[in-house]
Amino acid sequence: MRNENTTTLRAQATAFLDGAPEVKFVDAFLADLNGVLRGKRLPAKAALKLFETGLRLPRSLVGVDVWGADVFDNGLVLEAGDGDGLAAPVGDGLLPVPWAGSPSAQVMVMMDEADGAPFFADPRRLLLTLTEKFAAKGLTPVAAFEMEFYLLSKDSDERGRPLTPPTAFGGKRVFDGRVYAMSEIDAYGAFFARLYEACAAQGLPLDTAIAEAGPGQFEVNLKHQADPLRAADQAILLRRAIKGVASSFDWLATFMAKPFGNLPGNGMHVHLSLVDKSGVNVFDDGTGEGSPMLGQAVAGLIKTAPEAMIFFAPHLNSMRRFQEGSHAPTRALWGYENRTAAIRIPSDSGTNRRLEHRVAGADANPYLVLAALLAGALHGLNRELAPPPPVEGNAYAASAPKLPNDWRAALCAFADGAILAPQFGALFTRVFTALKRQEIRTAGQRVTDFEYETYLETF
Repeated sequence: MRNENTTTLRAQATAFLDGAPEVKFVDAFLADLNGVLRGKRLPAKAALKLFETGLRLPRSLVGVDVWGADVFDNGLVLEAGDGDGLAAPVGDGLLPVPWAGSPSAQVMVMMDEADGAPFFADPRRLLLTLTEKFAAKGLTPVAAFEMEFYLLSKDSDERGRPLTPPTAFGGKRVFDGRVYAMSEIDAYGAFFARLYEACAAQGLPLDTAIAEAGPGQFEVNLKHQADPLRAADQAILLRRAIKGVASSFDWLATFMAKPFGNLPGNGMHVHLSLVDKSGVNVFDDGTGEGSPMLGQAVAGLIKTAPEAMIFFAPHLNSMRRFQEGSHAPTRALWGYENRTAAIRIPSDSGTNRRLEHRVAGADANPYLVLAALLAGALHGLNRELAPPPPVEGNAYAASAPKLPNDWRAALCAFADGAILAPQFGALFTRVFTALKRQEIRTAGQRVTDFEYETYLETF
């Protein structure tokens, strides 16, 4: 196994299980290209072997479609005999699962080739590769994720749409948005208390929580990490924790990008800065505008935005989020303290000087979102690109070209692009594009309830 922390993680896991003999099971999983967690549940006594020999899983597992079906066009299934790779424990090792019905634990793994060589179709490996490119320049990306989600009841209305939980406000459902309302947080206080406890038990640095603009919609923030892998790992684990804690209340938590056509969608905002070997934030130069390197990174992100859109909006439903005036940016623009722009530069200075990327949906894969951002920033830095003037006022009314708002067009922009696909490599590009093409074909064969309601008896 290629993991420099194997010995440390093995010792941590041994101590964990020795101190928690009541733990009976361990979930070992990786995030596939869609960010869906896939893996195995193991008896706790057998789990320690993971930290010695790794876990054998089919390499094709990273490239199955969102429904879990094989993608035969990716070259990992029939042509390669659907062979196993070797998945090694990563991140913080063995962690408790506080919301589980019985004492259990979990561990994240990353796929390698069977001989321990890097497997470049794994999304976590891609992010690691981009991080190493910054390290070669003497730079460390510092990142943090903000995640939006809806808390919903498992009950549905007459059209099959989920409802907000009935426990809020004395048993009454919420039908309107109450942005930043403390009463909304209070109404779901038991949920948030349990969520903060679960995150503390797992070492997840959960920061603030706010009520968002949709009924039963919230945003939670993670603290900044000077390690992109750690930041993305935490985003993956936070989504699982939120869904797990919600399930313990018999609720549903969804990160679906646009669960309701007439209500706000769920976004995934990423805060990003760069520090040098001395720990100095290179985006800050003491001015209100930020350093030339900040401008170069912004310029690179704007240049690569069309090619990156498939990672920010990877699913059919993802594209529904991008509507004018919806706080989901529709044009690759940037501005100072401007939340209508794709890239917002907060007014903070010094060590807190950063950019906030506001395009991705909460349904996106955090590893791929951050990989796309790092690749775009790196492109701008390497070529010392100059950004366009910052937008002022309503970015939705600007004349700049719109970002791809079609699933197929977004995929083609990446597959045919000259910047990101070469950086991501031939194997990743082949596996990812085959996956998305299969999902597009499958979705195109489904007839929606809207079509039945409109056309079935009309014609």
